[in-house]
Amino acid sequence: MGRTRIFYGWWIVLACFGIALYVAGSIFFGFTAFVEPIVREFGWSYTRISLVASLRGLNMGIFAPLAGILVDRYGSRRLIVFGMTTVAAGLILLGFTSSFIWYFCCFILISMGAGGCTSVVLMTVVATWFRRRVGMAMGLVACGFGAGGVLVPLNVWLVDAYSWRTAVIVLGLGMLVLGLPLSMVIRNRPEDYGMRPDNDPPAVDGLTEAAIPDGPEFKTALRNRLYWTLNASEIVRMMVVTAVVMHVMPYLGSLGMDRVKAGLVAAGIPLISIVGRLGFGWLGDLVSKQKVMAAALLCTALGMLAFSHAQQTWLIIPFLLFFAPGFGGNTSLRGAVIRDLFGVRFFGKLLGITMGLSSLGGIVGPALAGYSYDQLGEYQIMWLIFTAALFACGMLMLAVRADGRAIVQDKENGYGKT
Repeated sequence: MGRTRIFYGWWIVLACFGIALYVAGSIFFGFTAFVEPIVREFGWSYTRISLVASLRGLNMGIFAPLAGILVDRYGSRRLIVFGMTTVAAGLILLGFTSSFIWYFCCFILISMGAGGCTSVVLMTVVATWFRRRVGMAMGLVACGFGAGGVLVPLNVWLVDAYSWRTAVIVLGLGMLVLGLPLSMVIRNRPEDYGMRPDNDPPAVDGLTEAAIPDGPEFKTALRNRLYWTLNASEIVRMMVVTAVVMHVMPYLGSLGMDRVKAGLVAAGIPLISIVGRLGFGWLGDLVSKQKVMAAALLCTALGMLAFSHAQQTWLIIPFLLFFAPGFGGNTSLRGAVIRDLFGVRFFGKLLGITMGLSSLGGIVGPALAGYSYDQLGEYQIMWLIFTAALFACGMLMLAVRADGRAIVQDKENGYGKT
């Protein structure tokens, strides 16, 4: 009995997992380790540092719709190579920062690169290789972003043992050494290699998604209420998540926790989010993705409520157990919902719009948290406002009804159940 070959789509998922892990650990979850050392060296305010660092979200947001268009036209591999190289250059140059302008320009460069090798591009290539199992596949890739938490203690150690400058240079070099080989595994479309999504046999009627004509589908998506509810919830979710991951160490430090313990909590956020990224993604393939997304938002809100009272140290445990899986679950499901509703033809553009809009929250959130601490000397009021916003989004996601479907062959084949 011959051995069954592993579907190549799963190798792509594995490569995307590795890319996501390194990028997230280097420039998203891991940056909290650099905030206090930069404040000490330059004397800049938390608001100033947070706002500039969050500009990586702005440029990722500006680049996300463009990345969606480019990836739909040219494929994922070229954009991933560009993104990894550009992020590496930004990190290495950041290690030589001598002024605020230099610091600002480095983050512009990092942001442009991140737009080419993160969610839009990675999730688009997965969406082209999977249909029935797209929730699980995207959940696994999203787990890569969560697994980036393993780099947080490494960042803390590099900063404390050497300097923050040495740390960012090492991370930039690692981006080239590890990221570029992984990008070579990426293939754009299964049809180009005689395969179909999920390794399914050829369709009886020969109809493929590429054969569906351009036009009404994209306009239909832009009128869909569930799509815009998803976008609104993503703006709020990213506002909260980026604020927490950037300020978690300064916040816990303000409550008296030492850097090593605070670093472990910071690492725990993305690592524990893997449970939600994989679990909610798997559950979304079985039941309504919309309801699962609402449940994940409400979990995030419960965790945020616990975080706002973290002066009682034991509340860090429910914070991690609710917040991390909740935000991780929505990271997996946003792309799967778009894939189910509208198919793959315009997936990059639609996810690009979603990511672009959510980046607005990613800019505002860290700046608001930093401003709260600079002006009030505490974070708690802002954390409570964020909690209320998450609860509101979760309830809205439950209440909104989808407005039909956009891709014909998904309906005919029984996909797209939301």
